Amino acid sequence: MKSKKWLPLFVFMTIVAMLVGACAPAAVATPAPTTPAQVQKETVIVPQEVEKVVTATPPPSGPVTLTFWHGYNADTETPFLEKTVIPAFEAAHPNIKVQDVNIPYDQFHQKLLTAIAGGTAPDLARLDIIWTPEFGDMGALAPLDEVMSDFATYKDAVFPGPLSTNFIGGHYYGLPLDTNTRVLVYNKDVFSAAGIENPPATVDDFLADCAKIKALGANHWCFGDGGTYAWAVDPWIWSFGGAMTSPDYTTSTGYLNGAQTVAAYQFLKDGVDKGYIHPGIKGGGVDTWGLLGKGQIAMILEGPWFPPSFKSQFPDVKYGMALMPAGQGGSISVVGGEDIAMFQQSKNKEAAAEFIRFMLSLDTQLQMATVGQMPVLTETTSSENLAKLPDYFGIFLEQLKNAQARTPVSNWTRVEQILTDAGTAILNGKGTPQANLDDAVSKIDPLLPKPAQ
Repeated sequence: MKSKKWLPLFVFMTIVAMLVGACAPAAVATPAPTTPAQVQKETVIVPQEVEKVVTATPPPSGPVTLTFWHGYNADTETPFLEKTVIPAFEAAHPNIKVQDVNIPYDQFHQKLLTAIAGGTAPDLARLDIIWTPEFGDMGALAPLDEVMSDFATYKDAVFPGPLSTNFIGGHYYGLPLDTNTRVLVYNKDVFSAAGIENPPATVDDFLADCAKIKALGANHWCFGDGGTYAWAVDPWIWSFGGAMTSPDYTTSTGYLNGAQTVAAYQFLKDGVDKGYIHPGIKGGGVDTWGLLGKGQIAMILEGPWFPPSFKSQFPDVKYGMALMPAGQGGSISVVGGEDIAMFQQSKNKEAAAEFIRFMLSLDTQLQMATVGQMPVLTETTSSENLAKLPDYFGIFLEQLKNAQARTPVSNWTRVEQILTDAGTAILNGKGTPQANLDDAVSKIDPLLPKPAQ
């Protein structure tokens, strides 16, 4: 990239890299995302040219306070970060203090844009994998391969799939911090009451189980999810054999509105109409964990953060986990995860680099695994280190073998909003799946990259 870079204040260029290897994201994962307001790139007025600073600051000679923004959950992950991880770092680095700031996912992206525009960006942030290339491309992030003299050591230590989400324009603007996917979680007591012995292996099994669960009463739902964003619907689309776009991401025509994708949405619509799927998926949202714990929702899709967090809330509830029910396309879930990135505005880059190194150390990665964060270091897959990971990681590692990333295009934020709106309309009965997806295709195709000449 050039030594100077234009910095639009509100530019949305999102890309997601494909996950490579069985143990190698995107969320969510993180909690289900809410898409921020859209601002078209073409209307941005660039007020100034910003000089890229690529030289690391010297090691701190006196006390330094770093700001670290993240979206770790509040019940287990954030307390562990604040009571165990950060104190250990500060003990090893007496001149560096870390002030962490927990920001809800649905506010995080906009708060970062606002902070960048106002010159108040944090030193470091834990970014959704779909955000890192966007912020890197706009010049908001420091290229770690230039700031960190030992960057190659960390680059070579992590899984290549998550690593690739940080590469744009010839530089790496972050490092992977954790990875994840979603698997089926089911309430064992509800299954027992409905006479179901095993979790559904296929979509047909899922439908048969839903009929039995619904027979338990009006306040029982087979499945629940929070909306129609990609994190929620992509596993069903892919497992039905559908797709968002062509393999080269240049068109959604014949894919998003193709027969298999239409069938996936019809399946979800039928599930809502029959009372199998909680109506919160139509756009109103739902407390899936709470209703799973109460036995009102029998199945949900969740990530590796679920077991430790759910146990703290519902210690007596018995649950099981299984792969995504397979359809014509197989058992396919969605990849998520987060990167750790340093902001260009940081005045403490060397201290910030030390925190990155600490967060990517084997000890810290294994410690964060105890609260559901799947590590990104390749050495964690050795038999010795696997024995130190929670047993429940096994099902997620198995699902990751066939998990896919959300569509890696620069206009992803706008594309996902169109997808979400179409899904909400379908599930609310405002037009057929085919009609809504045909309309979505007409809006999405102009946002996709042009075919290579």
